[in-house]
Order: sequence, then structure tokens, then C-alpha cells
Amino acid sequence: MQVNIGISDEHRQKLAEGLSRLLADSYTLYLKTHNYHWNVEGPMFNTLHLMFEGQYTELATAVDEIAERIRALGERAPGSYSSYADLTSIEEGSGGESAEEMIRQLVLGQEAVARTARSVFPIADEASDEPTADLLTQRMQIHEKNAWMLRSMLA
Repeated sequence: MQVNIGISDEHRQKLAEGLSRLLADSYTLYLKTHNYHWNVEGPMFNTLHLMFEGQYTELATAVDEIAERIRALGERAPGSYSSYADLTSIEEGSGGESAEEMIRQLVLGQEAVARTARSVFPIADEASDEPTADLLTQRMQIHEKNAWMLRSMLA
């Protein structure tokens, strides 16, 4: 059936493309954060282990919400490692980084996701797509706060 939700086909496609990049960044950050949760070592182990767990758990929910929004717009959500690798702006982590480098890498990842969400916002605004705008606002708030908290650990 044709999607008729009051958003043009062109806008729905552009929104889905932007949300697909957000999904790829979010999923890549999820994997990186989970990897660091498993492999962090050092005097801050317990603090970081728990912090990383909270962040990857939140990201697990977020990727589902982002993918479902893409589907609600009538487009297919990417769902493979290869498609995420093509779309993401975040580098993978090896898990062998020092705790401090893990924190630094996660700050960069959190900021990247916030930037990706922000880059899609003008399209949502132009299309009068309030549900997508709301999702993007929530993602920006969460990732900017996470980046601040992680960055504060490096001060």
C-alpha cells in the first residue's frame, strides 16, 4: 500500500536516508561500547564497566526506535554489518585500548551520533515531521549528555 501520512515521498526518502546514517552510527557505537564494557581494565574498571553497560543498554533500545521510525516512514531499515560499515562515521574499537583511550573514543562516538542526529533535523523540520524531530531531539540530548559525562572523566 501507498504510505499516506502527510509527508511527501521525497521527504520520506530523505528522512529515511538520514535516519539510516543515525542507525548505523548508533549501532556501531553500541558495538564499540559493549566491546569496551567487556575489555576495560585498570583502577576505574568497576566504574567504567557499569557506565559502559548503561550506555550500551540505552543504545540497544535506541537502534530499535530508529529502525522502527524508518519503517513507519515506509522505507527499509538497514540491518547488516556491511550496510552499517558503509553508512557509519564511527571507527570500530579493538578492545585493547587503555581505559583512558576507551573513554576518549566513546566521547568521539557520542559526539558523532549527536552530529548525525543534528544533520537530519532540518529535513524533519522542512517536512513537518514532528515524530522524527522528537526522536532526533531525544537522541541529541542523550548523546550530548553522555559525551559530557565521559569527557568529565578525562579532566
